[in-house]
Amino acid sequence: MTAPTIILVEDDPALRMLTTRALQENGYTVRPASAAPEMWLALEKGPVDLVLLDIMLPGTSGLDLCRALRQKCDVPIIFISARSSETDRVVGLELGADDYLAKPFGTRELVARVRAVLRRPALDRQNAEREARTITFDGWTVNLPRRELLAPSGASIDLTGAEFDLLIALLDHAQRVIARERLIELSRTRLGDSSDRSIDVLVSRLRRKLSGAGKEAPIITVRGIGYMLNVPVERH
Repeated sequence: MTAPTIILVEDDPALRMLTTRALQENGYTVRPASAAPEMWLALEKGPVDLVLLDIMLPGTSGLDLCRALRQKCDVPIIFISARSSETDRVVGLELGADDYLAKPFGTRELVARVRAVLRRPALDRQNAEREARTITFDGWTVNLPRRELLAPSGASIDLTGAEFDLLIALLDHAQRVIARERLIELSRTRLGDSSDRSIDVLVSRLRRKLSGAGKEAPIITVRGIGYMLNVPVERH
């Protein structure tokens, strides 16, 4: 099997070298970059499985690069930053990142988070082969093999990897309340511990996209407990 390819965007030369070496020692192919121009050149060299993106970069910030990437593709993004407050994590997740890793971090945590994010597509392919190929709810259609969400109008809705995982978790437990902690576990989002707002941010993002069809999103909040998809689901 081909080693997964990671673009590492980090302006600190020493940290960039150490992180590159740690990832290579764990079986990954790394294309290091120090700023936006090098990142775009690295993207042109071939398929990429994940982007590790520092926030504080010279010139174009990591946040702006995340916005630009999300307009072009759905490649998984993990922010790495010395700014580790809850507000910073929420901003990063709102922009479409799949995870947020605070500096300083250890090699074991870095590799574990990278593996968790990269594991999602493989698990979804396995599940799609065992289960239904499509799921319908409230006029919406989810194509599991293609990881695609279609609106009642037939338009394709762009979802990040984390948003798609969350939607599948809600669909798998439709019309049942799911606690926030359990939802984090089910959706395989490695976005911090269950006391932060990561799952709330993802639910908010998913709600906005499901509301784009002109009616209220079928996700309700059960105060003090969690969330529920409150419509029937059919599998085909």
